[in-house]
Amino acid sequence: MSAITELIQKEIESLSTDSTHTNVGRITALADGVARIDGLSKVMYNEMIEFPGEVFGIALNLEEDSVGCVVLGDVSRLKEGDEAKTTGRLLSVPVGMGLLGRVVDAIGRPVDGKGPIDSDESYPIERIAPGIIPRQSVDQPLQTGIMAVDSMIPVGRGQRELIIGDRSTGKTTIAIDTIINQAKINKQGKENGGPDFRPVYSIYVAVGQKNSNVARTIKVLEDNGAMEYVTVVTAPAADNPANQYLAPYAGCAMGEWFLRNGRDALIVYDDLSKHAVAYRQISLVLKRPSGREAFPGDVFYLHSRLLERSARLNKDSGNGSLTALPIIETQMGDVSGYIPTNVISITDGQIFLETDLFNKGIRPAVSVGLSVSRVGSAAQVKAYKKVAGKVKLQLAQYRELAAFSQFESDLDPATKAQLDRGARIVEMFKQGAFSPVPVEVQTGVMWAMENDFFDSIEVARITDAVESLKEYFAASGKEVIDKIREEGNLSESIEEDLRRCVEDWKRSFA
Repeated sequence: MSAITELIQKEIESLSTDSTHTNVGRITALADGVARIDGLSKVMYNEMIEFPGEVFGIALNLEEDSVGCVVLGDVSRLKEGDEAKTTGRLLSVPVGMGLLGRVVDAIGRPVDGKGPIDSDESYPIERIAPGIIPRQSVDQPLQTGIMAVDSMIPVGRGQRELIIGDRSTGKTTIAIDTIINQAKINKQGKENGGPDFRPVYSIYVAVGQKNSNVARTIKVLEDNGAMEYVTVVTAPAADNPANQYLAPYAGCAMGEWFLRNGRDALIVYDDLSKHAVAYRQISLVLKRPSGREAFPGDVFYLHSRLLERSARLNKDSGNGSLTALPIIETQMGDVSGYIPTNVISITDGQIFLETDLFNKGIRPAVSVGLSVSRVGSAAQVKAYKKVAGKVKLQLAQYRELAAFSQFESDLDPATKAQLDRGARIVEMFKQGAFSPVPVEVQTGVMWAMENDFFDSIEVARITDAVESLKEYFAASGKEVIDKIREEGNLSESIEEDLRRCVEDWKRSFA
């Protein structure tokens, strides 16, 4: 008997009492990419939920008796009654230098056929924005390479500048031009080898775009040698609303890696109108109460928590920056719509593109009256600020007076001179797509305009004259242009050199 007792005792002692706790539920309803799950008692907002067949979802609705979950991936692989498990982790995406030159989907998986992403670090897609103390004011320029923007609506590193306008008015072109210009500046900085030079890396987020448009954009970036500094995050129109909703946050997480590691990054959200529509779709399927235009009540928070993550940090916090260029599409030029007004109130200014100007051939079709940069002027290069100070006022006055130009015979000489100068400025600002101009060259052209070198040239020939002057600067005026870039100011000696250079060009052009 004692032997049996001894044996039982040994068995009891060797018995493993380790237990594992898993939170498991079941799918009770499945429709339109949304799964309703019962039985998940402990689940976090935005937590990843695991389904059979390595399908994942995100918990977005936490109700008393069920969980509303948006499915990522192939919904057809799931059915009612399938098991659902909590994972205890939030959705994260790969980050780092390994993403440059790559095209990824909304959750960071490569879609360019170039193999796996070279990254051993990941960031959660949702992150609390930097507070007040770690931030510093915007005082470093981020040149777009577009004369109309850099002179009148300058953008600084860490700024959030909205690009807004109707369909097909050149919004994406401005954003892509800016990305191409950063790549050109990066290459020039590498060649010159300045110790203080900081490259700007770019993230382009395409939400709800046609695959053909995204492919065209990638080709433009490759043709201009910019792709090595760019990460493209795509959630095309054919993708499910969940991926379109997640894509901007995923792109922002990738940009935040640069911000937190003392580097500079630029992120383009193309566009947030489609992002809001995707979120509305998800919210309606989740049976959330809808408000104005059927958007849910938290649609402002949707964009504010995204755009607030763009910032310029102080030296104690790493001195990095993340500049945001969100794009919003308006209907019939209505900037007072629900989503446009929301985003205008979050951003530090807007570049408004007018359909009428675009149709007249004035491209980029920037509206002087409605466009503004609330902080970028503090980041303008001194040399450029000196020559571009008056141009916005002159152009605004011209646009006001242009309506009366049909009564030319009744106008006084001062008004005629004002109209003449305005017409020349309009022609000077015309610029082809994907051809950004370095800021030092822009300074030279603007100086020539301010010093009346274009006054004797016919208005119809101004665009050709500007292109000719740019070419002259590249060929014969390289020395003075280099001086402007290095010093960042217009000293008396530089102005003298610039005057001689422009006079030589004028003789050759005439």
